[in-house]
Amino acid sequence: MAIDKATVHGIARLARIKVDEAEAESLVGELSNILDWVEQLGEVDTEGVQPMTSVVEMRLPLRADAVTDGGKPDDVVQNAPDKAHGFFVVPKVVE
Repeated sequence: MAIDKATVHGIARLARIKVDEAEAESLVGELSNILDWVEQLGEVDTEGVQPMTSVVEMRLPLRADAVTDGGKPDDVVQNAPDKAHGFFVVPKVVE
């Protein structure tokens, strides 16, 4: 795929990058090479290849889905300004 200077300036504007004419000339060739390489990737036969999220085979650890109080109710309310029976005491807001 061929890239021209107008396309380079358009990409630079979208990326909010200042590109002068000398840089635009070199970027034309670089971007064209990158797009040619991407087109080559499209030619690779990927039939039967499973999609993957990592190059290393791994499984996520599972744990039991259980609701707990954390086992530290006294530590949780330790710094509360006012507490009673293991709960936070807050001022009444509704009469």
